[in-house]
Amino acid sequence: MASSVPRSPRYGYYALGLLTAVNLLSYINRNVIFALVEPVERDLALTDFHAGWIASSYVLVYSLAVLPFGVLSDLRSRRVVLTTGVALWSAFACLAGLSQGFVSLFLTRAAIGVGAAAAAAAGAPLVADYFPHRRAFAMGIYMSGIALGGVLGILVGGSLQAVYGWRIAMIVAGLPGFGLAVLAWRLDDPGRPPLSLSVRELLGELEMGAAKVIRTLAPLLAGTAVGGLAAWYLDRRYGTSSAADTAAFALACGLGLAVNIVTWVRQSRRSALLPPDPVPDVFQTAIDEVATAFQVVLRTPTLVYIFIGGALISFGMNGLVGWAPTLLSRTLDLTVGQVSLLLGKWGLLCGIAGTLTGGLVADMLRRRFASGRLIAAGVGFLVGAPLAFWLISIRDVELFVPVFAAAFFFLTWYNGPLTAAIFDVAPARLSATVVGAYLLFIHLAGDAVAFPLIGLLSDRFGLDRAAYLLPAMSFVGGIVVLRAGRTLRRDIEQMTRVTGEFRGAEGRRGS
Repeated sequence: MASSVPRSPRYGYYALGLLTAVNLLSYINRNVIFALVEPVERDLALTDFHAGWIASSYVLVYSLAVLPFGVLSDLRSRRVVLTTGVALWSAFACLAGLSQGFVSLFLTRAAIGVGAAAAAAAGAPLVADYFPHRRAFAMGIYMSGIALGGVLGILVGGSLQAVYGWRIAMIVAGLPGFGLAVLAWRLDDPGRPPLSLSVRELLGELEMGAAKVIRTLAPLLAGTAVGGLAAWYLDRRYGTSSAADTAAFALACGLGLAVNIVTWVRQSRRSALLPPDPVPDVFQTAIDEVATAFQVVLRTPTLVYIFIGGALISFGMNGLVGWAPTLLSRTLDLTVGQVSLLLGKWGLLCGIAGTLTGGLVADMLRRRFASGRLIAAGVGFLVGAPLAFWLISIRDVELFVPVFAAAFFFLTWYNGPLTAAIFDVAPARLSATVVGAYLLFIHLAGDAVAFPLIGLLSDRFGLDRAAYLLPAMSFVGGIVVLRAGRTLRRDIEQMTRVTGEFRGAEGRRGS
């Protein structure tokens, strides 16, 4: 069994490399589908609308699964959760290549999201614990998988598809995960004390709390059920070409989620039962941990701003990465292979440069300003989003390349700093659960909406027009992230007073 402390400083860098590889491969498997949209649509007789829902299936399931996996990571072994997630997504990534229609591809892509959620919920807290003093830089390297994995997925998928077809491309993208799962199983978990809760006891706690879960999520579950029935009826009446079924489902789910959030906010404001230390050493149930995490988030303005800004950024950034190959193949008259090579080559170069620069700038600013990390993330979007808006209008490949390089460089600044800021204000014992809640929110309210919405708008108005919505949302997200900097210092001080922890160096000046 792995020890609870790293064996040497070098081991921390090995762990960072392994966890970064896991995150990178996770996003390769997530985004490989976007390089294959055109051949998949031809082979399986699908539309852009179908393709958007196939992409969204991963995001929806990922969003819903990442929170319970975050809870499990806090209560049990993060190493076990990480290993299980990697093995699970690798298996279903291979099965996705055998899909024979919309339903089978939709379901296998959704199952990949379950494994990726487990890996993400356990991976980020491990990185934060390995590098408490250079967290933004280390988290920037780890989170580079979001952008780099996205462009690598496009590059790998497009290159393999051009030679072997889209099925082989999907299978090959999933195979390396089995090797990473073996290495993840042997990874040390730093600073994790022995756990007294057995698996049987944990299952018992979860079973006893099932009724409480249903009551807590009643508006969202009701909205999902009503939306599903409405979508089924409208689909039977008007056919799959109608957007009425999707609109009804999205509206009902959105209303359910909105009611849930309003309910949680009201309960948090009325609650007078929160003890002086909101993070007890032993949580009575897994549900209590989730409730405590939501109270921490709702009582921490910085986290509220980061959640909202992250959702807008997720909508814009993941939507851009997802739809870029299809957009370029149509507007620049390029093949899938040419688009994959162009985006992959320049995306890797500028993504690495932007991610490292963002982390370095954030840590440098952090030495002078408490909100330095959020300043770096926000400025990246204020510069990069307008460049991306211009990029969509370009129809000349020679002009496209430098503008794309500049836009992607600035748009990847946020990868490390934004996540590092969460760990600055989230209590250590709740870090995985808070990150799980963050990932659930930003993907459910962000790219889960962006993929089918852009597909729907594309079928009606053209992809070149629909895509303008994506950088606009990223720009607004950058403004919201900058607003979070005004409350960061106060929230760090509050967390330190309440929990006795200190998870980030203070800036010498205020925000």
